[in-house]
Amino acid sequence: MQVEIGKIYTGKVKGIAQYGAFIEIDGGATGMVHISEIANTFVNEIREHLSEGQEVKVKVININEQGKISLSIKKALNETENNSEKRKPAPNRERKSKPLIYEPKKVVPQSEMSFEDMMSHFKQSSEEKISDLKRSTDRKNKTKRK
Repeated sequence: MQVEIGKIYTGKVKGIAQYGAFIEIDGGATGMVHISEIANTFVNEIREHLSEGQEVKVKVININEQGKISLSIKKALNETENNSEKRKPAPNRERKSKPLIYEPKKVVPQSEMSFEDMMSHFKQSSEEKISDLKRSTDRKNKTKRK
């Protein structure tokens, strides 16, 4: 199943973590709703708002390069509320661009890549890993100082 960014789906809560909930969207794809995207109010405990097996409406807000799907319950709720409040149907407008659909990148075998391409790929991935490491180290240092 292809999942489109911006589209609203019905899903089922499959798991709850401290930072969010994992939702299985109709068709088998699984995404995560971050704790900040569960409700329009502050959410301290996710289990006060969601329970495993519960059906919810979710909006796809992002799909990263690794194929991880970010979902939002509050944006899906806001959009459905706004749509129900409209009295006049929107005029038919042609869509100027295609909807955003996640398609995995084609992986080029290393045997077909030039040395420069391999070095640039290595440099980019190592810089990403170093920045992730620095961020996590900074977070740990901030919690120790408090």
